[in-house]
Amino acid sequence: MKAIVYRRHGGPEVLELSERAVADPGPGEVRVRIVVSAVNPTDWKARGGLRAEPGAEVPETVPDQDGAGVVDAVGPDVTGFAPGDRVWLILAGAYGPASGTAQEYTVLPASKLVRLPDGAGFDDGAGLGVPALTAHRALTVAEDGPSRLSPGALAGRTVLVSGGAGAVGNAAIQLGRWAGATVIATVSSAEKAALARAAGAQHVLRYPDPELGARIREVAPDGVDLVVEVAMGVNAKLHTEVLRPRGTVATYGDDRGTGTVSLEFGPNLMLNARYQFLVLYTVGEDKLRAGAEDITAALADGALGVGEERGVPIHRFPLAETAKAHAASEDGITGKVLIDVSPAG
Repeated sequence: MKAIVYRRHGGPEVLELSERAVADPGPGEVRVRIVVSAVNPTDWKARGGLRAEPGAEVPETVPDQDGAGVVDAVGPDVTGFAPGDRVWLILAGAYGPASGTAQEYTVLPASKLVRLPDGAGFDDGAGLGVPALTAHRALTVAEDGPSRLSPGALAGRTVLVSGGAGAVGNAAIQLGRWAGATVIATVSSAEKAALARAAGAQHVLRYPDPELGARIREVAPDGVDLVVEVAMGVNAKLHTEVLRPRGTVATYGDDRGTGTVSLEFGPNLMLNARYQFLVLYTVGEDKLRAGAEDITAALADGALGVGEERGVPIHRFPLAETAKAHAASEDGITGKVLIDVSPAG
């Protein structure tokens, strides 16, 4: 089978098209034929090595966490899946160096597979994994909020989504609206404002704006219940201006920040503010499974998806051009970078 691999940390140029043997699933495992793989920042950060030395050698690694495809074979003791089932995957690449989705077949534990509902395409399954799971976690950590999402679960609540045209921001808007929230999104341009509105945000505000806090308060006079935050350091002061008492900031990024966050003690103290930092790799299997179930329910309801009409422009690459796909994501292209791995049929 064809697979993309890298053997050392570095830029997109370390990615190579290679031939690998098709592995058989063991006990509790399932082999999936990948139709679509997706690129997220976590993928190129892992490829680059984060804090590792550039060029440091690694075991032969197949990149990309997200993907969707068709069950090809099941191992012993596997129930609930059969060949031909359409599925999307949870953190595929975290299972091992050879388990990423930038290859024609991958073998994973059955627990990392989620059935793709009728009406949802492979693009949706691949494009919504990491971003939607992150958004789900962000929307379910508030002290006074729900731990699961469903229609009406966030009714009467106001959610502020920072960076509403990003992948996580877009998923937070779609999931928030499905759950009944009033959603305010902040964006940096008119083009991105259009994407946030397409996702379903009822109120879209531009930044930078010295009066942004006041404009948010015009929409939510009593303050927002929850902030889904991609730029923690930049927006730390804004949080104290717009949060209601016992409000929550769920942060998954520090975009354009310094890596250090400074919080004003007094204002946060008086608000009883809660800050929840989140990353999927250590959130726990129960949280991942809960998120996957709710995301699948939203997909089945037709309330979640990718594509221009959902505020997520799609940029497609063939498997052989995975390096270009990684470069596009790393360069900050707006929308979802997808890799066509094998035919859907």
